[in-house]
Amino acid sequence: MFSGLGLVPLVLIFAVAAGAIWVAGVHLSRSTDVLDTRLGLGEALGGAILLAIATNLPEVAIVVAAALSHSLGIAIGNILGGIAIQTVVLVVLDVSIGPEAALTTRAASLVLGLEGLLVILVLAISVMGAQLPGNALYARIEPAALLIAAFWVVGVWLVNRARRGLPWHDETGTAPGGQEKPMGHSKSATDMSLTRATTVFGIAAAVTLAAGVALEQSGEEIASHLGMTGVVFGATFLAAATSLPEISTGIAAVRLGDYQLAVSDIFGGNAFLPVLFLLAGLLSGSAVLPQAQATDIYLTALGIVLTVVYLWGLVTRPHRQVWRMGIDSLAVLLLYAAGIAGLIAVSNS
Repeated sequence: MFSGLGLVPLVLIFAVAAGAIWVAGVHLSRSTDVLDTRLGLGEALGGAILLAIATNLPEVAIVVAAALSHSLGIAIGNILGGIAIQTVVLVVLDVSIGPEAALTTRAASLVLGLEGLLVILVLAISVMGAQLPGNALYARIEPAALLIAAFWVVGVWLVNRARRGLPWHDETGTAPGGQEKPMGHSKSATDMSLTRATTVFGIAAAVTLAAGVALEQSGEEIASHLGMTGVVFGATFLAAATSLPEISTGIAAVRLGDYQLAVSDIFGGNAFLPVLFLLAGLLSGSAVLPQAQATDIYLTALGIVLTVVYLWGLVTRPHRQVWRMGIDSLAVLLLYAAGIAGLIAVSNS
């Protein structure tokens, strides 16, 4: 679409598309919350799946565009790199709280621990799927991608069951001294009607999908101009652009004291992203995971490491802060910086 354009206009197109993702993503998230509240979708498995897809429409658009153009490096990098960088969004949310307490201290919950374990589970299956032969494809479906989707659906169902009660002294699984109100309380305060929410959702979804295609197409050309591989660009600049709505909505949730929702949105989105390998395979007609390169496996491991650090924080609830962030957030920030440096080294080897 944008072949032949210079670097400057490509960067402008990318910036405008990222801005559209930011604005549309915020409206998409808010309207989705209203639909969740008005229709009671959050109590049903189908509703949870719908909400996961809706809040990850930027990534869905990019994966669809990349799969149709057979630019699978961009798709793989965006999925796996998106998990790593969206985990780093929790660092931003931690800093936004201020010096009162670390994010994981406020948000500590057994349910969030289960969501983090689901992220690790689907990433581990992704690594296993990458080792399968490239001809492991049946009716345009690769077994590993189907297994990821199946485990994700079961995992979401189990997490929803856990939210209704756990066999612990505190049935909610919430640590003492954490947030006082239940997770999701910040979504209930809205005066948007169901009709308006549906309209806003439809418009925001259309804008998000169009902007996602523009991001993918312009991003591929920019990566070519800069001599970057699709994996590195997809894991950094492209993944950062699609994470803008999570930053905005996460800060809004934190300001309303809904720390658990902010963390849950990140873990939930990260667990959903590998499901897009199934969509990419269906659209491209080829097995996607066996095409994963060393950089893709590297990114998967980085996502697992960052998730484990935050799981440690949710369990131990560190009170010490450095530069307005918890020790776990500082560790994630440093590990991510080192991880991206290592990614560049791996891609150039």
